[in-house]
Amino acid sequence: MILTKDWFRASWGAGIDLLRPVSDRDTGDASAPAAAKTALVVPIRSLGPTYRERIAAHLLALDDSDRYLRFGYAANNEQIRRYVEQLDFERDEIFGIYNRRLELIAVAHLAFSEHPDHKHCAEFGVSVLKSARGRGFGARLFERAVMHARNEGVSMVFIHALSENTAMLKIARNAGAVVHRDGPESEAFLELPPASLDSRVTEIVEQHLAEVDYRLKKQAKQFWDFLAGVQEVRAGVQAGRHQAGE
Repeated sequence: MILTKDWFRASWGAGIDLLRPVSDRDTGDASAPAAAKTALVVPIRSLGPTYRERIAAHLLALDDSDRYLRFGYAANNEQIRRYVEQLDFERDEIFGIYNRRLELIAVAHLAFSEHPDHKHCAEFGVSVLKSARGRGFGARLFERAVMHARNEGVSMVFIHALSENTAMLKIARNAGAVVHRDGPESEAFLELPPASLDSRVTEIVEQHLAEVDYRLKKQAKQFWDFLAGVQEVRAGVQAGRHQAGE
């Protein structure tokens, strides 16, 4: 669970960082120092149907091995687009983590069961771009999804993964899930306690602050895009003057 004061401290630091050009900030390069890649708090935003294309772009950016681990098979572009088109935003919950370029670098899908005998169950799936690995984004998304599931009355969260997907299974085990391996596939399940006032308030605070974080990133990106356009125009004018003077 995240303390509100920690969130504000991290948001303040991120706000200062947003005032620097994108080229001077951490852009998700895996070669960046570990200290720079570790964030105190990760703003996670709930995504609606208007973000289908961004979700698709994120999944299409996965290489063959990552697609295999995420879907359990080597999904091609057509299969990924079909999956995105079939996402049910009314029933399920999709969470995303953005970088400062407003690109989705991590996406989680919390799918609620429609079966009457398992209506208090949900399944979790996640994908993280290679450039954003090693920062705990997958674990943070799982924590966020579990909190939402708990507040929605879910008592059991499942993870179905290939046994070779050690990163996903590690996230499940670290959260206290029981993992059963059956050859090439594994099942993990985590029992959830009932929702509490604390879990409900925490989710409301996280949702609000994630929206604030997104708006700050959007405004910063618009500013730097505008500045880059102005600089391009200036460069064109200077080049024109130089040619006229020849």
